[in-house]
Amino acid sequence: MTATTPSTRRSLPPLVEPGPELGREEVARYSRHLIIPNVGVTGQRRLKNARVLCIGAGGLGSPALLYLAAAGVGTIGIVEFDDVETSNLQRQVIHGRSDVGRPKADSARDSILAINDGVTVRLHETRLESSNAVQLFEEYDLILDGTDNFATRYLVNDAAVLAGKPYVWGSIFRFEGQVSVFWEDAPDGRGLNYRDLYPEAPPPGMVPSCAEGGVLGVLPGTIGTVMATEAIKLITGIGEPLLGRLMIYDALAMSFRTVTLRRDPGRVPVTELVDYEAFCGIVPDAAASARSAVTPSELRRMLDEGRDLALIDVREPVEWEIVRIDGARLVPKDRILSGEVLADLPQNTPIVLYCKTGIRSAEALEVLVRAGFSDATHLHGGVIAWAQQVDPSLPVY
Repeated sequence: MTATTPSTRRSLPPLVEPGPELGREEVARYSRHLIIPNVGVTGQRRLKNARVLCIGAGGLGSPALLYLAAAGVGTIGIVEFDDVETSNLQRQVIHGRSDVGRPKADSARDSILAINDGVTVRLHETRLESSNAVQLFEEYDLILDGTDNFATRYLVNDAAVLAGKPYVWGSIFRFEGQVSVFWEDAPDGRGLNYRDLYPEAPPPGMVPSCAEGGVLGVLPGTIGTVMATEAIKLITGIGEPLLGRLMIYDALAMSFRTVTLRRDPGRVPVTELVDYEAFCGIVPDAAASARSAVTPSELRRMLDEGRDLALIDVREPVEWEIVRIDGARLVPKDRILSGEVLADLPQNTPIVLYCKTGIRSAEALEVLVRAGFSDATHLHGGVIAWAQQVDPSLPVY
């Protein structure tokens, strides 16, 4: 990646042909678009004729979907199979308090239609997988990827390559966001894809998800609207898209910068979809083995019986302040992974690790097992499962 120079920036041909003429009500609704010379009636007709698929109706999908609907994108598809949770409301503005417990896809559709009932909303309430991704992408002109894990990001990338579709990618974590446009078949040999940015996935656990590491609530609004802006530019053929550029936003410094992305000369062409969890080094959760995990009810019984065990919380101190299991000791995961605290852990006492949901504790457990702690396990589902199944008085986050 190198610094961007103006000579590297060029517009692209419009992605979508103009649709039918605008009706009287549409002229009134989109009048502020129609009087922009670079958009005009033709540009609005392109938006009307566009089919955009958004992967996820969460933090990034929420603002992107709302603004694409308001802009007049004719057909919007949503891939989403989760339900709305209270913790979503801090940033997922397409959902409201009354939507908690509802499918996110249904909630998102209702919010879109409340803004613009002239939009056709197609719901795909299923997990995106290798078996369905390419065929689904072929039904749309453009993809927006708002997912938060590397396995799905590589799947989206490779399926977009095979389907010949461009996509807008966004990423958020704590106070920082990133946006780029990837399109393997872009005109004039400008094709790039996600593997030019990340040839290999980082090791599992190296980059926490928002659920594990947190995110400033307003950050997805900034990044999601940038993604919607890129989508509109691609559809209408205006401006300089982020194809070949990575935009990085730092909310704390309130700064934007871009760096140039170049094609990796050693990149192997994408010819098929693979097992993306295996590609990203994701192994089955250690909780899948009865020897390596305990359930909340099993841990409750062990504690009630007064068994001699070391209960280790591997989360961060800020999470410890929110909720904890009585009798636990805080030892953040990174101190275990680095090996600095291994000598301080009991060798002859059973150890039970726990985190928020079981992901980080499983990673820490692998380190302990390799270090010779043969009587170590972790809590399946973490402190969230403990609160839900054992002590409902505890808060969840």
